[in-house]
Amino acid sequence: MSTILSRSCRLALGLALGLTGALAARAAEPIKIGEINSYTRLPAFTVPYRKGWQLAVAEINDAGGVLGRPLTVISRDDAGKPANAVRAAEELVRNEHVALLAGTFFSHIGLAVADFAKFNKVFFLAAEPLTDALVWAKGNRYTFRLRPSTYMQAAMLAEEAAKLPAKRWATIAPNYEYGKSAVADFKALLEARRPDVTWVAEQWPALFKLDVGPTVQALARAKPDAIFNVTFGSDLAKFVREGKLRGLFEGREVVSLLTGEPEYLDPLGAEAPEGWIVTGYPWYAIETPAHKRFVAAYRAAYGEGPRTGSLVGYNTFKAIAAAIAKAGSTDTEALVAATEGLVVDTPVGPITFRAIDHQSTMGAFVGRTAVRDGKGVMVDWHYADGAAYLPSDDVVRALRPAD
Repeated sequence: MSTILSRSCRLALGLALGLTGALAARAAEPIKIGEINSYTRLPAFTVPYRKGWQLAVAEINDAGGVLGRPLTVISRDDAGKPANAVRAAEELVRNEHVALLAGTFFSHIGLAVADFAKFNKVFFLAAEPLTDALVWAKGNRYTFRLRPSTYMQAAMLAEEAAKLPAKRWATIAPNYEYGKSAVADFKALLEARRPDVTWVAEQWPALFKLDVGPTVQALARAKPDAIFNVTFGSDLAKFVREGKLRGLFEGREVVSLLTGEPEYLDPLGAEAPEGWIVTGYPWYAIETPAHKRFVAAYRAAYGEGPRTGSLVGYNTFKAIAAAIAKAGSTDTEALVAATEGLVVDTPVGPITFRAIDHQSTMGAFVGRTAVRDGKGVMVDWHYADGAAYLPSDDVVRALRPAD
């Protein structure tokens, strides 16, 4: 009898130890996150973005990971093509078995991946696309967005534009989803504050194919009091240089989306415009303790200051970790429930992911451009809290389809 009991005890102990070992091994398995972005199409923004999320992941893993498991990121380059992004999403979910998807930059690519997330019931945190449709007209249960949207940033700029004496306005924007939404939002928001304004010219160059001479001439012929600019990247640089050469900006106010971001301002150097009202990121002048810690960590890791993309990448993966921790698992439905109303501490203050539309309340910095020591900078800036520039719940319900 004692021999039988002894064998039974040894068997039970062996099973218990085996189960404990299996559970420990499971707990240590990495949480896989699929990440997609336009690294080769727009490296000026997406490379700093990647450095930002890599810093966040390193900090998270150094602190013990999430739920006792490290994060591992499997990244794909969509080359700026929606079809590539969808194929990457499919491969990451089906073959790599990632727990969720994150990233994307261009609005039309973000919408394509959001569509994939909806029909495949995959959690997707869109980091950078700005289109309003992502969380409103084409919003869905499985898609959330981090950056302040086109509407939010247009509202911040319209608030400042309404204070100007300008009545005759012209616009220039790239002819795709983001540019069209930005102009439509700015017009509606400015008109609501200033019913006396009129629109005297519109220019819609193809993205990164600005024929700058004729465009600047057409804007000048319209004789606007002010210009609303949505160009960025290489188009912005061409517009600034040709506009200065032809005197387009003399005696005119320019209100410009994103132009204060270092990704777009730094390459202009001493040629940067002066006095434009912009949204951007004056990282070199923000003195809050949380932001100073972020800058110090980023400099230690990369030997340079952060860019807007750096902050976005960092915040995206800090939000992902917070969502997984709150959910207590990587189950998709649990992640959705956890992220609705999720509050995340960031270098620019706490942000909340709204339950009604899955938009975060991350804000932006609004100020004017200047040239200091041969470089473009933002001056007279303030942080505009995104929560103050979002429409009411009733408006959102009318814009967003039921899940």
